[in-house]
Amino acid sequence: MRGADAAAALSMRFARTISLLGLATVLWQARPIVAEPVRSMTISTPLLPQKTCALRVVPQPSDANVHGDVFGGWIMAQVDIAGSIPASRRANGRVATVAVNSFVFKQPVFVGDLLSFYADIVKTGTTSITISVEVFAQRMSLDEELVKVTEATLTYVATDADRRPRKLPELK
Repeated sequence: MRGADAAAALSMRFARTISLLGLATVLWQARPIVAEPVRSMTISTPLLPQKTCALRVVPQPSDANVHGDVFGGWIMAQVDIAGSIPASRRANGRVATVAVNSFVFKQPVFVGDLLSFYADIVKTGTTSITISVEVFAQRMSLDEELVKVTEATLTYVATDADRRPRKLPELK
């Protein structure tokens, strides 16, 4: 597409995104960025993992380029936050990201998608915790489209008040 056709398509996409954002704010009754579903409006999605969701986020227009595609760096930051949640619990305190072992973008993410981040501990060492994070996008449309958009593995290290590595506490 070129010229007027491309501009019209882009204009339609932004109009759809803006109307979906308004709908998302009404449906998900929370701050527009981090949301929990309203109990009576929970959509049944059998494709989501039967795991605890570490983080749910709706990307905003400021998180995207002019075409409505969410920046990969923004997604990476959210994956880091989601991975730090189980790492902090296991460390019983402060952790620092020391490695991004793998990171794969499988599908694009759009403004208005409801992203669900599932994070699990894969391995623990003396001071380190390796976390696997899977990200799923629920496209905000009537089709209830659900796609896996990202998967990553990150390593965190438990740190003390001086930000030096410390041993993980024993499990009880």
